[in-house]
Amino acid sequence: MKKVKKIIKYWAPPVLWAGVIFILSSFPTLETSEIYWQDFILKKSAHMIEYGLLTILLYRAFKNSGAGVRKAAIFSILIAVVYAITDEFHQSFVPGREPRARDVIFDTIGSILAITFFRNKI
Repeated sequence: MKKVKKIIKYWAPPVLWAGVIFILSSFPTLETSEIYWQDFILKKSAHMIEYGLLTILLYRAFKNSGAGVRKAAIFSILIAVVYAITDEFHQSFVPGREPRARDVIFDTIGSILAITFFRNKI
């Protein structure tokens, strides 16, 4: 029973956050500003933050499941990037959305930055 609680404690947050990302990707895109560069910065910052958080949650789960720091970091980034790719594919089915490789690049940057800055603090 203790092992099940540990699995839920560490793996439920990244799974739930991935669900939040999926739900957010199910909505048509909204223009956040009439000024293109402001809209671009806000949306790309959101990509970096949401995938940075996913990566940190995955890292925490891997690390607390016995993976070493390096393996946990690498697996977390890889899973976040693969999820970003599948999320862009998902958006190809959402009216008003379209898949963009550029978004995967921003997701990857957010993932790498999150591990770089926070892995020693978790």
